[in-house]
Amino acid sequence: MSNPLLSTSSDEWLKCVLENFDEFLIDHAANERKASAMALSMVAHYPDKALLLETMVDLALEELNHYRQVIKIMVGRGLIPGADEKDPYVNQIIKRIRRGTLDYFLDRLLSASIIEARGTERFQLIADNIEDSSLAKFYSTLARSEKNHHELFLRLATTYFDQQKVEARWQEWQVIERDILSGLEIRSRLH
Repeated sequence: MSNPLLSTSSDEWLKCVLENFDEFLIDHAANERKASAMALSMVAHYPDKALLLETMVDLALEELNHYRQVIKIMVGRGLIPGADEKDPYVNQIIKRIRRGTLDYFLDRLLSASIIEARGTERFQLIADNIEDSSLAKFYSTLARSEKNHHELFLRLATTYFDQQKVEARWQEWQVIERDILSGLEIRSRLH
């Protein structure tokens, strides 16, 4: 597969995150929890797909562990999780998922992959630019994990669908993601 992202996160986004890092942490924790729930929803939706079932259970546990790690950082900084907020980025991506059994399944896999690819890029930007060395190490580790998740969803797509079909739709998802990201307000959020 080609480069996962057609655009890079702006310097303005990074500056906003680093200047409002406590706000970012609260959003980050919520995203890890939601990622775990998304993996479990795949388990519930596709219980007949053994490979997907096994990998999504593992993913749900890994994302929940990331949630726990972020919560520990938050507690150390005197922060508490906030109420759930709608995530404009994810909500716009969900709106682009096609209906129809097979199209829906493929788009769930590819949309998850593109979200994980953006997480990879953004966590690495934080790791490379944050002054706190322990947070830099933590976000570097998370970036590697997100990269693995991005690749996992692509592998699952090519397991259940023809390679050419996956590649064609993947290219569409790259454009969709770029266009969605370019229209978002810059906030101290993961997305």
